[in-house]
Amino acid sequence: MALAQWSCCPWLILLWAYAWSHPKPINLGREDVRDCSTNPPHLPVTAVNTTAQLTALRQQIQAWNLSAYIIPDTDAHMSEYIGRHDERRAWMTGFTGTAGIAVVTMGKAAVWTDSRYWTQAERQMDCNWELHKEVSANSLTTWIAAEIPTGGRVGVDPFLFSVATWDVYDLALQKANRQLVSITTNLVDLVWGSERPPVPSQPIYALQEAFIGSTWQEKVSDIRSQMQKHSMAPTAVLLSALDETAWLFNLRSSDIPFNPFFYSYTLLTNTSIRLFANKSRFSPETLQYLNSNCTDSTCVQIEDYNQVRASVQAYTIGNVKIWIGTQYTTHGLYEVIPKEKLLTDNYSPVMVTKAMKNSKEQTLLKSSHVRDAVAVIRYLVWLEKNVPKGTVDEFSGAQILDKFRGEEEFSSGPSFQTISASGLNAALAHYSPTQELHRKLSSDEMYLVDSGGQYWDGTTDITRTVHWGSPSTFQKEAYTRVLMGNIDLSRLVFPAATSGRVVEAFARKALWNVGLNYGHGTGHGIGNFLCVHEWPVGFQYDNIPMAKGMFTSIEPGYYHDGEFGIRLEDVALVVEAKTKYPGSYLTFEVVSFVPYDRNLIDVSLLSPDQLQYLNHYHQTVREKMGPELQRRQLFEELAWLQQHTEPLSARAPRTASLVSVLVASTLAILSWNS
Repeated sequence: MALAQWSCCPWLILLWAYAWSHPKPINLGREDVRDCSTNPPHLPVTAVNTTAQLTALRQQIQAWNLSAYIIPDTDAHMSEYIGRHDERRAWMTGFTGTAGIAVVTMGKAAVWTDSRYWTQAERQMDCNWELHKEVSANSLTTWIAAEIPTGGRVGVDPFLFSVATWDVYDLALQKANRQLVSITTNLVDLVWGSERPPVPSQPIYALQEAFIGSTWQEKVSDIRSQMQKHSMAPTAVLLSALDETAWLFNLRSSDIPFNPFFYSYTLLTNTSIRLFANKSRFSPETLQYLNSNCTDSTCVQIEDYNQVRASVQAYTIGNVKIWIGTQYTTHGLYEVIPKEKLLTDNYSPVMVTKAMKNSKEQTLLKSSHVRDAVAVIRYLVWLEKNVPKGTVDEFSGAQILDKFRGEEEFSSGPSFQTISASGLNAALAHYSPTQELHRKLSSDEMYLVDSGGQYWDGTTDITRTVHWGSPSTFQKEAYTRVLMGNIDLSRLVFPAATSGRVVEAFARKALWNVGLNYGHGTGHGIGNFLCVHEWPVGFQYDNIPMAKGMFTSIEPGYYHDGEFGIRLEDVALVVEAKTKYPGSYLTFEVVSFVPYDRNLIDVSLLSPDQLQYLNHYHQTVREKMGPELQRRQLFEELAWLQQHTEPLSARAPRTASLVSVLVASTLAILSWNS
């Protein structure tokens, strides 16, 4: 336990705090969730009455000659996070979980969501809605086929279905002799009316030169060069994902929670550049920056956001071929482009190019991780002092961490909602506390914190799991095996152009060896002041092969239902590997600089190579973060860093004494100042 080195007194404080504020699991009693089997039905106070909006939507369904209407949970850009005015499914159903799809017929209404949100849905939805727990297109289309007559028309906004999703639903409904119908007028929007939150109107601004890796003109030139070299000779690239346009022009705004984007499309041709957005949001300086006052091939023409479909359709009249990435292009645009004038890949050339950072972008992203590590270290030190007092809960802890990050230079807020999970809540891989629903942190339980920040020079994401008391033997083994998986993947050398899914098993091997596993992906790409989950980099089947300059998270975990959860996440840069013999090989350079919890490491499980790597990593953390903490006069955090980066030996680790910590810190300070 981290407080043990100070004196005997904190043990008494810990015991007192444990006795009076040891957290108890939350009992979800019958009053907390709906019960539609009773007469009258029982509805909790959190349930939303949706009768009015359902009645109005059914009137629209009837007016459009439909039998059913599908309400997806995304926006017109397939964004992971969506703005308030795109939260159609939440407004219609009352259910605010971030994953789910709804269907309304003339007689029934239903929601499909995964296990993370079942309880939340039962709390928020009234009895107008059925809850379905098998989330798949097959489950949804089978239900529709059973509820509407043969030949029935099923409407959906085509801007809310990707190309692939449309094809899956269309084929399934055709087999059931039902028809999927493209309705470009969103029926929920018609019902929502004036109550719908307005479209964001904050300024769209250009990043300062210090925070970009290339000018927008250089990026445009590069993409055009790729078009010219392509064997299919595309004449245009259509960009639909919000981070594609933001990256291409080095522009940012704040339309999407946790993401510095703005609603936009881009049609980049051999001879023109069209940016579809709200022109009133650009200052005269930004318009000048984009050369928008001219019409040649290096001038950006700002066109109305809502005219993108018509403009793309008009462009296809000529002898053209449009290059798209089907993962982020919606059916709403795809359906107006003749198939013979399409060039399709999973991802656009902008998405792929953006994934490989140049040297300046790499330096910027690394710098943001150093400052981010300061905030995380400050938080871990703060927790060690305050958790034993019994005054910290999951929500208040997350707020403190957000505060520390906000004090860092170039901060622009969190990169996602902090996952701050104590004890059994940490067994839910994507749990986040709320002001109303949270648990106290305890020295007797594991605590998992997965968090990240947006900075002008980079985006961060890091997870650490800690235990301030006496973890069980099984908890230490599980933690150590997760750490072993992190180490094994981080130190792996592999051939260039290897797909992430090929090497992903290295992160699981130590867990698999004893019959353990985790149910989420092992990693994802990360951007430069862009997406915290930046595709197409990662270890999943639909990610592109690994290449030099990519950044990815490495985040194995283990979740013991009802008791605890573990995840250890670092961000790593893909770099060239130094091998004995010539060849093109890659490895990872970790750029997250926060020590792992020594209290949870069973050193006896580590191989000599794993132990050597771990000690080298902690030495790197000390060398990278020590001078930074010293420069800021964060001496308490510096002492903590010295303690938590001491080399581990094959024997059980011992907690350093206060004297040894202070001596080591003093020697380090002297060396840094020499």
